[in-house]
Amino acid sequence: LLSAIDHLDCREFLRLNGASERALQSGFVRALYDLALAYEDGDPLKPGIAAGQGLRGAMRMFFTYRGAFFWKMRAGMGDCVFAPLYEVLKRRGVRFEFFHRLENIKLPERLAPGERAYVEALEFDVQAKVAGEYRPLVDVKGLPCWPSEPDFAQLVDGERLKAEGLRFEAHGDRRAVGRKVLRVTQDFDFVVLGVGVGAIPFVAREIVARDPRWQAMVVNVKTVATQAFQIWLDRDAAALGWSDPPVTLAGFAKPFDTWADMTHLAPLENWTAEPKSIAYFCNVLADGVDDEAAMRAQVRENAVAFLKRDMHELWPKAAAPGAFRFDWLLDPEGRQDSEGLHGEARFAAQFWTANVNPSDRYVLMLPGSLVHRISPLDNTYDNLTLAGDWTDCGYNAGCVEAAVMSGRLAAHALSGRPRLEEIVGYDHP
Repeated sequence: LLSAIDHLDCREFLRLNGASERALQSGFVRALYDLALAYEDGDPLKPGIAAGQGLRGAMRMFFTYRGAFFWKMRAGMGDCVFAPLYEVLKRRGVRFEFFHRLENIKLPERLAPGERAYVEALEFDVQAKVAGEYRPLVDVKGLPCWPSEPDFAQLVDGERLKAEGLRFEAHGDRRAVGRKVLRVTQDFDFVVLGVGVGAIPFVAREIVARDPRWQAMVVNVKTVATQAFQIWLDRDAAALGWSDPPVTLAGFAKPFDTWADMTHLAPLENWTAEPKSIAYFCNVLADGVDDEAAMRAQVRENAVAFLKRDMHELWPKAAAPGAFRFDWLLDPEGRQDSEGLHGEARFAAQFWTANVNPSDRYVLMLPGSLVHRISPLDNTYDNLTLAGDWTDCGYNAGCVEAAVMSGRLAAHALSGRPRLEEIVGYDHP
């Protein structure tokens, strides 16, 4: 029933039902948009959440979540979620082929009478060859972790590839050492397409060119670039001027309206002198030049300006209007002011990122867009199913919950298991 109002924006629906302008601009409503990164084109003046999904999400958070809206992980998501999944799948005999970039999902030129469309082949660029079996995880204080960079020592000609600055995850880096084609019945029977929707036009060109539904999906199910930075400090929350408990906060000032206190991770990280505060900030990023390095430089500029302009509202002892105590930032290499790392330059030792690659962009739930999502249960293609938080999975929002529901629906599409009634939260007929 809630899907009947998905053509309306959440604020528009609330206004039609008597909400005051004060309520619509309240911190609570702003936080709903901020937490969902719900700004088309990364423009703060273009907020948008499909009303039905917005209400579904609010009701689920208020009435079905246990204990809290948010639970903080005890390490990074790669370490808490993906590393264990990888280890379990390895033990079950799954074979992983790293450093393969999907270039095309090939369909047959012709179909026999009465034959359904299907995937004939998968075409890959091989980005690097592995010397033996690639082992991706690294140990950090006894915890298997997913690193931020590949281990070039496990790659053929790894030193050369590293020296050349090969960036495997960057969409603009098209370098490859070979090609590989997998063919149906010879190499695979079924395909689970689990890339982000932003990558669909690049990896499924043939399907998009032939299928009006896929064309409508890639046009209407939009994504947004995001920006984030993380800082480590040698002062605790009280010294910064924050007197409340550790928090996850949204509805703050742009361009970084969401802050999470992640100080609890300090004992799990490798530091000579353990940080006393860790803070994560994020928000949308307006699309700019088609250059990841330039966008990343923009994020650094945004972060430094944000710390100087806005942080005094949260951390009055660490900042004043127009100034920030950059000397309180920790450097993992232990460099001091006397070594040239002083003032704003100390920010160079922190972390910041621009998530602009097609597969990194965040999926939006804009009014009128949800009807264009395609379900993992869709059987248009005989041996292809979809998985991701951008599919029509019963909870059409950009989050882990939606991704898990979508993955379970894809499993059902392939094997009939789990049963649909066993997929928590899925209520579609």
